[in-house]
Amino acid sequence: MTLYDEIGTTYSAVRRPDPRVAARITAAIGDAATVVNVGAGAGSYEPPWTLLAVEPSAVMIAQRPPGAAPVVRARAEALPLADGVADAAMAILTVHHWSDLAAGIAEMRRVARRRVVILTWDQEVTRDYWFLAEYLPEGAALDEGRAPSLADLGRMLGGARVEAVPIPHDCADGFGAAYWCRPEVYLDPVAQSGMSVITQLGPEVVRPALDRLAADLESGRWQERHRDLLGLEEYDAGYRLLVADL
Repeated sequence: MTLYDEIGTTYSAVRRPDPRVAARITAAIGDAATVVNVGAGAGSYEPPWTLLAVEPSAVMIAQRPPGAAPVVRARAEALPLADGVADAAMAILTVHHWSDLAAGIAEMRRVARRRVVILTWDQEVTRDYWFLAEYLPEGAALDEGRAPSLADLGRMLGGARVEAVPIPHDCADGFGAAYWCRPEVYLDPVAQSGMSVITQLGPEVVRPALDRLAADLESGRWQERHRDLLGLEEYDAGYRLLVADL
């Protein structure tokens, strides 16, 4: 059983693709005519020309919508595909879950003829995100152990350009920092279920953090501390696209 067989049951409801993030991913893929989506989950951000999706979790595969790309149940570290089968390989907010990152990146480079595109985050930036820094430092500690550095990823890819992906104020995709100006959403159990940083820590850690956030929202302390966020259209929480031309 994979991690997402345990925590991914509501994924398609709370992790809907945001069109502005999707546009950045599509632009990074460029003119690649065929794509392999590695760690594909429920199919978010797959372009229509996706040749094949690869996903280890049966629970996630079951949430893929009708008409989605064909999917095979497999891991990034051992892609059941021929060399150079597609123009590009993509991996969206998944590499931090891989058991052998170097093997997974090598596999992406093997099956892609022209380009590899990865969406991840820069832990140097994200560790200071207010939700982690002020309420859930255990989440930042978890990410320290699982989030690869951009430098390491770049080396594994043989070089890559890095593009910032700012989060819209009304982001439709409920990943970890999506609610940077909507803090009350972190108190919603359904929203929490879409964030692995919360679901992996457990209620004994998360509940006190959320109680503190609720109290600060009720008293106005959060609004006072973060008034500078409330007028922004987008925010850089450290999410980054790595684009490697092979």
